[in-house]
Amino acid sequence: MAEGTGLLRRFYEEVLVGGNLALIDEFVLDDIQDHVEPMPGQPDGKDGVKFYTNVIRTAFPDLSVKLEPAFADGNLEASHVVMSGTHKGEFLGIPASGKSVQFSNTDIIRIDDGKVAEHWGSSDTLSLMQQIGAAPA
Repeated sequence: MAEGTGLLRRFYEEVLVGGNLALIDEFVLDDIQDHVEPMPGQPDGKDGVKFYTNVIRTAFPDLSVKLEPAFADGNLEASHVVMSGTHKGEFLGIPASGKSVQFSNTDIIRIDDGKVAEHWGSSDTLSLMQQIGAAPA
């Protein structure tokens, strides 16, 4: 895949929503540098991306995403992502609540040789935890 041509969108739509976990090997370098606070138990590198994907897909199996705005400049891509789903599986030790949730991420990636080499991001984790009843509103 060429630099700056929708790798971030493909990850969210084909891997996180679509469940094609094999694409992680195609999309992400083994030693990706992830500049975000990891989830408890999340390893570094590509294994961390796989861990994150499995946690989200297990907790919210009916996940849908909307990426807006999204843009690319050279070897960088960025997007604000709004995710929606139903809390049907355990999430960070919180049992399924059955509640519908909507939460957002903002992601920036740097692409090297067609794969994600670096990732910066922020998530609205507090809002998500409030929606599933794990934190006070």
